[in-house]
Amino acid sequence: MKIGELAKRSGLAASRIRFYEKIGLLKTVKRSANGYRSYPPETLLVLELITNAQDAGFSLDELSGLLPSDWGQWEHGALLETLKTKIRDIEAMQERLAASKAKLLEVMAKVESKPDDMACADNARRVMSEMGLGELNKAPGTRDTDS
Repeated sequence: MKIGELAKRSGLAASRIRFYEKIGLLKTVKRSANGYRSYPPETLLVLELITNAQDAGFSLDELSGLLPSDWGQWEHGALLETLKTKIRDIEAMQERLAASKAKLLEVMAKVESKPDDMACADNARRVMSEMGLGELNKAPGTRDTDS
């Protein structure tokens, strides 16, 4: 199929498809005598795999090493190890995000608990002090010294 039809059927821009070809993710592209690209039907599957893998957090470099040049030669063990590694990466990221979210919720609760008669700047200093950020509360040019 030609690139226009492939773009329409895949939902991707023709420029993106050409980019994937340029960086080596699409390897089964044939060129006719007039220079037009011709894509085999399985290219739709490859594009779907690329899109889904990117949505799952795979970089194009990772995909380049993952996608085989010949679909009949996909290395089962290498594929599984790559997928397991990505899952571990995602789980670690989820833990970091959960910790960040908890910290932000804590800050938000402290900010929201501002007494009605307290100025915002004073509340900010109070929140930073409660969070152990007292040094940031000092006026510019003033610092505690240990001497």
